[in-house]
Amino acid sequence: MDLGLQRIRCLFHVAISRTGDPMSDAVRQVSAWLERFDAAVEESDMVAASEMFGEECFWRDLVSFTWNIVTVEGRNDIREMLSATIAGVQPGAWSVDEESCVEQDGVVEGWFNFETAVSRARGHLRLKRGRCWTLFTSMLELKGFEEKRGARRIQGAQHGFVKNRKSWVELKSQEEAELGYTRQPYCAIIGGGQGGIGLGARLKQLEVPTIIIEKNARAGDSWRKRYESLCLHDPVWYDHMPYLPFPDHWPVFTPKDKMGDWLEMYTKVMELNYWNSTRCEKAEYDEASEEWEVTVNREGEKVVLRVKQLVLATGMSGMPHVPEFRGTETFRGVQLHSSLFTTGEDYTGQRCVVVGTGNSGHDIAANLWEHDADVTIIQRSSALVVKSETLWEEDVDRLYSEAALRSGVTTEHADEIVNCTPYKLVPQFSIPIWKRIAERDAELYEGLVKAGFLLNFGEDASGIWLKYVRRGSGYYIDVGCSELIINGDIKLHSGVSIEKLREHSVILTDGTELAADLIVYATGYGSMNEWAAQLISQEVADKVGKCWGLGSGTTKDPGPYEGELRNMWKPTQQSGLWFHGGNLHQSRYYSRLLALQVKARMEGIRTPVYRLAESYHVS
Repeated sequence: MDLGLQRIRCLFHVAISRTGDPMSDAVRQVSAWLERFDAAVEESDMVAASEMFGEECFWRDLVSFTWNIVTVEGRNDIREMLSATIAGVQPGAWSVDEESCVEQDGVVEGWFNFETAVSRARGHLRLKRGRCWTLFTSMLELKGFEEKRGARRIQGAQHGFVKNRKSWVELKSQEEAELGYTRQPYCAIIGGGQGGIGLGARLKQLEVPTIIIEKNARAGDSWRKRYESLCLHDPVWYDHMPYLPFPDHWPVFTPKDKMGDWLEMYTKVMELNYWNSTRCEKAEYDEASEEWEVTVNREGEKVVLRVKQLVLATGMSGMPHVPEFRGTETFRGVQLHSSLFTTGEDYTGQRCVVVGTGNSGHDIAANLWEHDADVTIIQRSSALVVKSETLWEEDVDRLYSEAALRSGVTTEHADEIVNCTPYKLVPQFSIPIWKRIAERDAELYEGLVKAGFLLNFGEDASGIWLKYVRRGSGYYIDVGCSELIINGDIKLHSGVSIEKLREHSVILTDGTELAADLIVYATGYGSMNEWAAQLISQEVADKVGKCWGLGSGTTKDPGPYEGELRNMWKPTQQSGLWFHGGNLHQSRYYSRLLALQVKARMEGIRTPVYRLAESYHVS
């Protein structure tokens, strides 16, 4: 249908249903808003464009306008962002997804596609009373550098007869022998867990020469080496890797060793340049050449890589955090961080103290109990607890489940839905869900409180997702340990910490003495920039600042408010340095955006970064 937009650069393609029914009012409103917005930016009238937004308004852009991951809030900030970026972006070719346009509770929303001067992109719009409440824009691919998938896939065979032809395996072996030695990669990824592997696959499909550096002997060892009872707490539909989803028979909750084997297979099938048994010793940035010199030890051989882009894909965390207590050196038993715990089999009949009430603390305590240890948990501060089945049924099932797939919600679209809402608005959507959860599982929570457990649902009662992005800790997805605490099978001391250690006991801050043969510190990890301090320098670590957190001003997430995760998947204050991590969902979704940013730089595309995040917290 011709909506009256006659410029060649921008056409709306709003489909009419096969029955010939006219477009719905929601489609009409979304299309009309985009048409007016395009007209305003075409005329460089940023005042008019910003006035199309409501008094409360947000624009979350993922790379397409800003070459950054940024949320701007309010008309003034939106006008400023448009003024700074629009000349280079040149948005157009808007196309509304008619079926997605709906109206509910006075809010009209819909999805659309569009193009910029260098990319194809996806967007989402929410309107209140005709003005924009939230706008989401995200780059999908770079024009001229599309992944060779579907109709673009490579031939794979050279028909005819060619002398001295090299086979696929010969070409693959040649690349493996050359890259890092006679030919330098463009990018190096430090860390070969699921994040580094997924990003490596994205870069491979974009033909960015990349080497993944992994200290372990095999891909997947970072999972295999964890405690024996570890399973993913997220369901399979939420956890797919890029390109290769888990098969239909895959269990809902993936055991750690099965996950490790999948990752090992994945690196081979995706033909990644994966340097296992390789440890990064140091990395230095040369400002003159604008490249990194990365020194690695590859199975005893010193190799120096020179790359333009360096990615730290060491998870979402830094070094294991082990608290220091008086008397630590006098304790005669075993002390270890949760990252080093493997099995309770060695501690049958022993007295075990677990410090911390996150997922690892609960899981390890339960594993020790299963092996007939005497287990006590020390809870220093309140924590969120939610039953696994309740969380997925109340909050996730509509997007990541068999039912969601049957209703047409693919993993890719579910990812879009999750990420199209600005973080600042998430609480108002989440709080009602967590009220329902509290009512549904009231018996569980009453039992935990009676046992002395200190509960919360987040400082603003907004639940687990915001706890995760704000601080990455302070919650337990209950797979059975809560019942052990309620029943007294696992003992609990809450609201206290360790005052000091003696040879065979732990003295708590309330004066209680607990006999102990084993102490497990399930006390979390530091910030990812600690790896930058270790591998590069403290100066660079301080320059980029903390990773993770929104600046919400809540516990372990100091302000100022940034509205996006600090330093994750986007340019940092250190040229050529990137951080990649998060859970499997985040790694899958944001690896594409990070890979596009790296590819653009390799191809010499202009990437003017709007609002490069400042550094406020050095450690």
